[in-house]
Amino acid sequence: TLLYTIKFELQMMKDFVKQCTKIVCIGRNYAKHAAELGNEIPAEPFYFIKPTTCLVEDGGEIIYPDISNNIHHELELGVVIGKKMSKVTKENAMSYVAGYSVTIDVTCRDWQEKCKAERKPWSISKCLDTFCAVGPFIPADELAHDNVEMLLKVNEDKRQHVNTKDMLFDVPTLLEYVNQHITLLPGDLVQTGTPDGVGPMVKGDTVFVSIPGVSEASFKVV
Repeated sequence: TLLYTIKFELQMMKDFVKQCTKIVCIGRNYAKHAAELGNEIPAEPFYFIKPTTCLVEDGGEIIYPDISNNIHHELELGVVIGKKMSKVTKENAMSYVAGYSVTIDVTCRDWQEKCKAERKPWSISKCLDTFCAVGPFIPADELAHDNVEMLLKVNEDKRQHVNTKDMLFDVPTLLEYVNQHITLLPGDLVQTGTPDGVGPMVKGDTVFVSIPGVSEASFKVV
């Protein structure tokens, strides 16, 4: 039956990390974050790709790489794709969403700045192992994507606190933009951009992320 199929698909999506083929990361989707890094506000969405080897789940460890002296947390709403999506318009985009996850896009800020200064791609700053920390799967009907409060703390220090209503481009617009050129598959994750308040993490830190009253996760920096 249709109901059984929907329940089965949602059960499968709880393990989206195992199905994920790629992580699409949106840049500069909050005006204050663009400003804090001295970047212009984009006229249209832009994105980069992380490999699935970046993924680490709730309770896992974020590995501090030897090559960097300055890794940053970036709190983001992750959108989990539920079915193959190609050239879908924003009017229909949300029917392809299985659910959400509260996530961290980890960044080697020193390497990102170095690569930008040298006009080189900055994949090395974003794509290292454990550089995409994800919380538990949240079914789509449990969140209103345009009104999600999120919080990130490092130890007991509140660093980022935002609501997705402040996004420059909302979730349907982002999905439309991405899937016009890149086919999204079940389990794929779209990180929708970080707000202001990004900052450093050091070895020994515990990083907590949450959607208050809905979901939470924590990660140890090692």
